[in-house]
Amino acid sequence: MSRLTDHLIVISFDCLSSLDFPLLQELPNFKELLHRGSYCNQVQTIYPSVTYPCHATIVTGNYPKRHGIVNNTFLQPGRLSPDWYWHRKHIKGTTLYDEAKIAGMKTAALLWPVTARANIDYNMPEIFANRSWHHQIPVSLSNGSFRYQLEMNKRFGHLRNGLNQPELDDFVLESTVHTIITKKPGLLLVHFVDLDSQRHYHGFSSEEAMAAIKRHDVRLGRIIQALKDSGIYESATVVALGDHSALDESKAVKLNVLFKEKGLIDVDKRGKVKNWKAYCKSCDGSAYIYLNDPTDHLTREVVEELLKNLVGDESSGIEKVINKEEAAAMGADENCAFMVEARYGFYIKEQIEGEFIDSITDRDVRAKRYTLASHGYSPEKENYTTVIMAAGRGIRPNVVVPSMHLVDEGPTFARLLGLDLGSTDGSVIEELIMEK
Repeated sequence: MSRLTDHLIVISFDCLSSLDFPLLQELPNFKELLHRGSYCNQVQTIYPSVTYPCHATIVTGNYPKRHGIVNNTFLQPGRLSPDWYWHRKHIKGTTLYDEAKIAGMKTAALLWPVTARANIDYNMPEIFANRSWHHQIPVSLSNGSFRYQLEMNKRFGHLRNGLNQPELDDFVLESTVHTIITKKPGLLLVHFVDLDSQRHYHGFSSEEAMAAIKRHDVRLGRIIQALKDSGIYESATVVALGDHSALDESKAVKLNVLFKEKGLIDVDKRGKVKNWKAYCKSCDGSAYIYLNDPTDHLTREVVEELLKNLVGDESSGIEKVINKEEAAAMGADENCAFMVEARYGFYIKEQIEGEFIDSITDRDVRAKRYTLASHGYSPEKENYTTVIMAAGRGIRPNVVVPSMHLVDEGPTFARLLGLDLGSTDGSVIEELIMEK
């Protein structure tokens, strides 16, 4: 298979929505990318539509049940801060960066999810200290390219303010620009989180979110300029994409509170989970319901009856109950007993204590206990699609793809690089491809 580009630069702007497209068309650098290339502003995301499964889908072309990243975090009942699917080892099958490396290409990834300890030449994985005795820098260094990260921190670490935005994205941007100019990777994956963070804590259409999109336009422009400065712009392909959209919310549903009341979760005097029969594992706008013993039919019946009653009550915040077969058919975790979808204005938390439904206050949001917008909802929700824009070598100009799916992106990127991801759930978007 012939290679159509020498340098593929994939830029993920987390939480970039189809609803943002009119603004993107007016911003100088997005406008220039759209003028040079092609796009689809109706990209259907996956279920659950959260960051880590989405980014694993982008590089594999597969749904979560197949690549194994079924949520952002692990099922760890009762833990206030569960561990994330940080490591490459959790992805089943091959990835775009694996195949690029096998083909002898120079690879780089900056804060791309699920890349900790991946075989990437210049790797700054998204991973954070999740225990009180951990420190961020050693955690990052030990899970990525040690010398590379050390150099980036030495050069640009002063820009960071912990994990806070927009400072973290500013650090990632400078590291990306430096990497392009000095390393000229054949494949570069970069993940920016500024917009996602602003939407979570200020709302979907907030001034803060709009300001983040404008900052992203500047970041895109800096990356394109770096390609020009390094002399590889004419032989490169630039892709800017989103992974999911988001919806505003004002209430949080806590199904585990009901499960505890029904005797399905036992806690000790300190409120820690001692044992459980059923547990609600949050994906924000949706949730998995797991049974500790999948063969426990009595518990399954109790849970199913409880959930069905909630659907009939609009104030419960639960819109739909999906059985495990239906969840698997949508590409979600086939090991769950059920999935539940939140209604508009609600999202789902894992907390076990307190009321079944919490109304979100400004104080809660400032303390980062709750958010004002979330993802994780069903891709069937209205106005919930994301976008992809591509320009440069191997991309046909001025094509508008009416609709596509997130699983189609990986195979399309592989085609540009002359790689093969094998049998995938997605397909190459041939309309975008221009053969040599």
